Amino acid sequence: MISKGMERMHTNFTPQEMIVVAGSRVLENNKVIFAGTGLPMVAITLAQFTHAPGIIPVFEAGAVGPTLDRGLPLSVGCSRTTSKASYLQGLNTAFELTQRGFCDFGFIGGAEIDPYGNLNSTMMGQFPEEYQKPQLRLPGSGGASDMAASCERTIIIMAHERRRFVEKLQYLTSPGYLDGSEGARRRAGLVGQGPYRVITTKALLGFDEKTHRMKLIATMPGETVESVQQNTGFELLVDEKVYEFAPPTVEELRLIREEIDPRGYFIKRK
Repeated sequence: MISKGMERMHTNFTPQEMIVVAGSRVLENNKVIFAGTGLPMVAITLAQFTHAPGIIPVFEAGAVGPTLDRGLPLSVGCSRTTSKASYLQGLNTAFELTQRGFCDFGFIGGAEIDPYGNLNSTMMGQFPEEYQKPQLRLPGSGGASDMAASCERTIIIMAHERRRFVEKLQYLTSPGYLDGSEGARRRAGLVGQGPYRVITTKALLGFDEKTHRMKLIATMPGETVESVQQNTGFELLVDEKVYEFAPPTVEELRLIREEIDPRGYFIKRK
């Protein structure tokens, strides 16, 4: 549970630490979270250690409901994902949970995102002409496309740069609201509702209920509405109650640095 020490805010933190803390705070207790590799795993572990001990993580290799207190998993197939798990039955069973509506959130990342929450994690370059020899080959979908298609909602975590927030993706890897039109996901055969939050180094973003365009909900410490927009390659909607996100607490940073990722596998040190 949250300790008294968490009431004290800390001013000495990195953008990666801020993004993980924000990701953790967005997660609700007793929800089923399908975890992507990297920062989502750190955020889920932090949430389990603080305000959401009842979170049920699901990992692509098949572990469901582990307690992440044996050390940070280095991948979704790491043996640490099985510690105290409810069961372990393999990849097909994990994704079956999403298709049957049992995963509340999919927690994923991406290299590019458009106004409707569609993600690119495949390639940089002209598609299809440069697909075989792109300017940059990215890791690809892994299970992210399946998570974006089938989990009830998705939470996206990524760095906030103008080159990453673009009007049109170079390649669509994981579906968001597609073209933003009413019923677009259902017409495409997608069962999940779509993106819920985008957590970045500069902002917390959501999506307008009618237009499905990305909307600024909160700015990270030191940022403004203007600075966030300047680093976004399309026009953001701005919530009428936009606020400044609270910085990490002393306890949140201690957990990240000393207990969750002390070797800096995913959270780099200054």
